[in-house]
Amino acid sequence: RAVELRDRGAAPRVLAYHKPVGEVVSRDDPGGRPTVFANLPALRGAKWVAIGRLDLNSSGLLLVTDSGDLANRLMHPRYGLAREYAARVRGELTAALRRRLLEGVDIGDGVGRFETLEVTDARERQGANRWVRVVLREGRYREVRRMFEAVGLMVSRLVRVRFGPVALPRDLAPGRWRELRPREVDQLLAAGPEA
Repeated sequence: RAVELRDRGAAPRVLAYHKPVGEVVSRDDPGGRPTVFANLPALRGAKWVAIGRLDLNSSGLLLVTDSGDLANRLMHPRYGLAREYAARVRGELTAALRRRLLEGVDIGDGVGRFETLEVTDARERQGANRWVRVVLREGRYREVRRMFEAVGLMVSRLVRVRFGPVALPRDLAPGRWRELRPREVDQLLAAGPEA
């Protein structure tokens, strides 16, 4: 039978997937919930590997690749790639709470801190909710939600809008994907702590 050989010098394939709320980042879910991998194109002789995770109730940009080495590298804390989120936060985000979140708060498995925290235009405020943009460089389990909870606030909606140099395409609908162009993959391969 024919065996397809992969060129070791070939660049890895990377997809930008717009994960909707309700999908899990797992190949098999014992609870029968839909998985992100069900919506991705089939690969021959390889499998898609998620670069990081998003929890069940979060949405937004999820990168997947056919290279386990690339996935491991981009998730490693040493590279410290920026992860940017839009979060709808319930409660009053005072200047003192903002300072605490930027300086660092205990979240149970260590201290988490936002690199930046920007409150969006006040006109976007919806009752007790306020939209904020945050950037962090780690990818611990539910880190954004746990940081806000540590200061008495609740995240009611969380969307990852950027991972390193790759932003969530505005025209990419939830549940859809698009393959990164070679130039975008090169930027991802070259990404370091500043990305």
